Amino acid sequence: MSGKTFRGGIHPDEHKELARNAALTVYEPQGDLVFPVSQHIGKPAKPIVKKGDAVLVGQTIAEADGFVSAPIICSVSGKVKAVEKRLTAGGKSVESIVVENDGKYETVEGFGKETDYTKLTKDEIIEKVRNAGIVGMGGAGFPTSVKLNPKNHDEIRHIIANGSECEPYICCDDQLMRTHAEDIVAGMKVVLSMFPQAEGVVVIEDNKPEAIDAMRKAIAGDDRFRLIQAETKYPQGGERSIIKVVSGIDIKSTMLPADAGCIVDNVGTFNAIYNAVCKNIPLVQRAVTVSGDAIANPSNFMVRIGTIQQELLEAAGGYKSEPQKVLSGGPMMGIAMSSVEVPLQKGNNAITALVEDGAVLAIEQMTACIRCGRCNRSCPMGLVPQLMQESLNRKDYDAFENKYYGLECIQCGSCTYVCPAKRPLMQLFKQAKSEILSRRAKK
Repeated sequence: MSGKTFRGGIHPDEHKELARNAALTVYEPQGDLVFPVSQHIGKPAKPIVKKGDAVLVGQTIAEADGFVSAPIICSVSGKVKAVEKRLTAGGKSVESIVVENDGKYETVEGFGKETDYTKLTKDEIIEKVRNAGIVGMGGAGFPTSVKLNPKNHDEIRHIIANGSECEPYICCDDQLMRTHAEDIVAGMKVVLSMFPQAEGVVVIEDNKPEAIDAMRKAIAGDDRFRLIQAETKYPQGGERSIIKVVSGIDIKSTMLPADAGCIVDNVGTFNAIYNAVCKNIPLVQRAVTVSGDAIANPSNFMVRIGTIQQELLEAAGGYKSEPQKVLSGGPMMGIAMSSVEVPLQKGNNAITALVEDGAVLAIEQMTACIRCGRCNRSCPMGLVPQLMQESLNRKDYDAFENKYYGLECIQCGSCTYVCPAKRPLMQLFKQAKSEILSRRAKK
């Protein structure tokens, strides 16, 4: 199939040409590594090491502290330098384990040992995924072991590998699919072994021909797989957009993908599942793009989790022009970083450095809403951002939530991008959702 897509969406400048053909190269950290204990949705992990302890690659240094939680695995060998609060890319100070890298990369026993997944039970596979610390690698950070254990197990019909990578500038998943297609498909086969009624579906935007060819070859001859070549359109990589393309079902904020018979994971997550289950290698590294018009040599790296992001910027040649904004992620949904002296976490897929800060320019040009309706036409959820904004101007949170369905907003930023009045719609909705959910929690 080709050209499949979803309602609404936008076509921002891709800027993929900067890094799309930059080979995925291994980067080894030079300094200390920092491991925040909260790198996932759910309860933070609980540190089980202390200052002075020797640690190895693949060792659990913080254990999952609840059902929706995930352990933290050390990606280097060395000594624990501290257990203290450190700044993260999101701007929060989070309890973290600081490890002094000895450069030897000595591993725990059994690291890399081949395992035949067909001889494992469903529960054993889930346990391996859980112990490996795997979470959604596309940015959401939901613990994968929980996702693989839905209540409606027998109703799952689609195991979906999300290779859309719709954010501008970011190319690491493209490179991962080109170079690790067989491993990604092997990870999908592991998951499919637990869901005998399901098919494997690979979804890739049509601006990635090399990745499409590689993944098509990897699934060739297996009738449980199909590949959907989706239209290049943002936010094609959103979970709800992917499910709409594959199943035709619209899911709401109160639903889970499993309610539509789907399990969706980023291609990097399936690669991590293969490593964990078939090779006994936990989640210790991930692919990352360093790009933007301020970067000297836009690059794609395979990086050990915990590496300080400043090192990656230097490995990409540093800045050729002083950036006004450096983002963790891409320009649509990324988070502006106040400092790049922060660790790379499981869900961090990119560093994007921009010469001009579009948000500052938009504020300077902002006018009153001209009621053109572009925001409505672009919204992939079918919402009416204009009316949502008006309700918030009145501080009418009830209307925002119940009349205009504001909680269905996925914060993709499409409305903000197309607004000729330069209204900060997505930022306003993000704050409103946070306020509503905070009030609920207090009740």
